[in-house]
Amino acid sequence: MKYWRGYLVAGVLAFFTWGLMQFAQTHGQVLDLIYPFLTRSVQDALAAWSGQVDVCLWQLLLVLLGVACVASIVLMIILRWNPIQWFGWVLAVASLIFFLHTGIGGLNTYTGALADDLHLSVSEYTLQELKDATIYYRDHANTLAAQVAREGNSVSFSDFDTLAAQAGDGFQRLTYEDYYAVFAGSTAPVKKLGWAEMYTSMGITGVTMPLTGEAAVNPTVPAVSIPFTMCHEMAHRMSITLERDANFAAFLACQANSSLEFQYSGYFMAYRYCYNALYNAAGRDAAQEIANGANQYLQQDLYDYNYYFQSNRDEKASKLADKANDTYIKVSGDDRGVASYGDVCDLLVCWHIQTVTLPAQLENPETPFDPLDESQVDLSGLPHGPQPTTPPEDQGTDGTEPE
Repeated sequence: MKYWRGYLVAGVLAFFTWGLMQFAQTHGQVLDLIYPFLTRSVQDALAAWSGQVDVCLWQLLLVLLGVACVASIVLMIILRWNPIQWFGWVLAVASLIFFLHTGIGGLNTYTGALADDLHLSVSEYTLQELKDATIYYRDHANTLAAQVAREGNSVSFSDFDTLAAQAGDGFQRLTYEDYYAVFAGSTAPVKKLGWAEMYTSMGITGVTMPLTGEAAVNPTVPAVSIPFTMCHEMAHRMSITLERDANFAAFLACQANSSLEFQYSGYFMAYRYCYNALYNAAGRDAAQEIANGANQYLQQDLYDYNYYFQSNRDEKASKLADKANDTYIKVSGDDRGVASYGDVCDLLVCWHIQTVTLPAQLENPETPFDPLDESQVDLSGLPHGPQPTTPPEDQGTDGTEPE
């Protein structure tokens, strides 16, 4: 029996994890009442604790866990432990970590969508509305691209620590000026992601670890995307779990930030997401027509961004990381997997319709149709309509029938 204790512990923990996820899936509205508040409070406390050091604690713990695993293998050989028993306790530790991860923040996948908290109506939209939104984000990116500091043609943003200290500004405004309580979470500065070159080869720009309350960003990615990525990871730490929601939260936080660097990063990424969606929906020619409206600065930043990932990504490592991330997202409750990152376009288009298009129509309303308005409708043929000012050709001048 002693050989199977580890498996029994792993099984019990797996059962409780499964039970939590099943309850969350079937009682999302009940969960939404209290769970996000509790997890944001826990993340706030963990962020304050882990923020006392500059390095990512979860990476140090991962190294220690790896060392402990290797040491246990050596001891198993020397002391002749039963390998079946050893593997059972390895499973038990892994099950415990996933159980804690699920309880501390993983169930936020099943809580209400961010759009509901923002009173944003998300519905189907037309191709023209997608084009209008893409043009809107492009034009804002054009304006800001010409205003941010540059070295030659490329952007020259503030250093990582300065940006990290400013990242919470947009969330603070959204919370205390726009009264969106969903953003009332930790705004502690994000950290630099260790082993950056390895993550770059996988195409990973940032990681958030709920177990330690740490949001980390790859410092080697193109500068134009760093502010947006900081806000994205910070949104995850605020218990905004779904990738499309975290992307949308990042855009809102960037455009609400007083820094031009954050504003440009937000509109730059919003334009990219909408452009890619337009390319897939309408084809290359329609997308290129809008891309031609990008000024030289925006075009250069888009080129630098794409070139960086194309030249630094390792195909095998990237595919492995994408597969692992896709599996993790699906296991966590989002069936879209890694495809959910691009779903932010739906939110961006609907936000544009609700906050830009509709208010503009209210300020400049079209003249409403009035069936009794002579300037809109010819009423001369109606019994009670206006009488003709000249006699018909088949009548006399006195209005009598001619003989």
